[in-house]
Amino acid sequence: MIDDKRNSIYLNARAWVLEAGQQIRNQINEPRIIGTKSNPNDLVTEMDKQIEAFLVGKIKETYPEHCIIGEEGYGDELTSLEGTVWIIDPIDGTMNFVHQRKNFAISVGVFQDGVGEIGLIYDVMSDVLYHAKRSEGAYKNEEKLSALNEDLKFEESLLGMNHYFLCQNRMVDEGVMQQLIRAVRGSRTYGSAALEFAYVAEGIIDGYLSMRLAPWDIAAGIVIVNEVGGISTNLDGKPLNLLEINSLLTCNPQIQEQLLTYIKKGRK
Repeated sequence: MIDDKRNSIYLNARAWVLEAGQQIRNQINEPRIIGTKSNPNDLVTEMDKQIEAFLVGKIKETYPEHCIIGEEGYGDELTSLEGTVWIIDPIDGTMNFVHQRKNFAISVGVFQDGVGEIGLIYDVMSDVLYHAKRSEGAYKNEEKLSALNEDLKFEESLLGMNHYFLCQNRMVDEGVMQQLIRAVRGSRTYGSAALEFAYVAEGIIDGYLSMRLAPWDIAAGIVIVNEVGGISTNLDGKPLNLLEINSLLTCNPQIQEQLLTYIKKGRK
């Protein structure tokens, strides 16, 4: 993607994301229409749909030749990432949005022929925007994020993960996951994959792992983490596929090998 074109897309995307965030803040205390999707804990609200419709409308009006992958069904049915593809999660962390009215984000990634060019993760209620353009670094608002710590020790790392993995479950051996948590400094869970990516990029946590994430959960984060020297793969250490559901490990490269060793041992 030519730099001038990318910068124009980035400026529009940033403006639209900030405008969408303002819409959410203006309506945050209004009564919600809450539904479920794949299971009773997979929530969706009228606000998820409203924000995705807003973003898709802006993109299609301005860039009718671009394609869109969106969580709430306003995008396109794609079989490849050829051309310019926007990957959108209007509210990542809907359960937090419903229960806490904070700790959720708008996530927008823009890819060109499968390469991540732009990533934006907007912590709406904190008014904090994590953003990046490929090869230009990553930022938190206007502050450039530092490269990840090259001297990080595994035993001093802090991980983001769903605490469900520490209970008896059908996906991973909870005993191995408990061993992992004892081997590192600790674990945290934030309830928003996009924010977990942002925190890895900022160095607040050193890695984040999850079993089943959709393209819109990870697209923006991949771009942002990459710009600070982080690495994002599936739990087998292989490349992610942004047309499918993925397992995920995004982390400081200094601890990737050790994490993959525990994960391989613990996979069912």
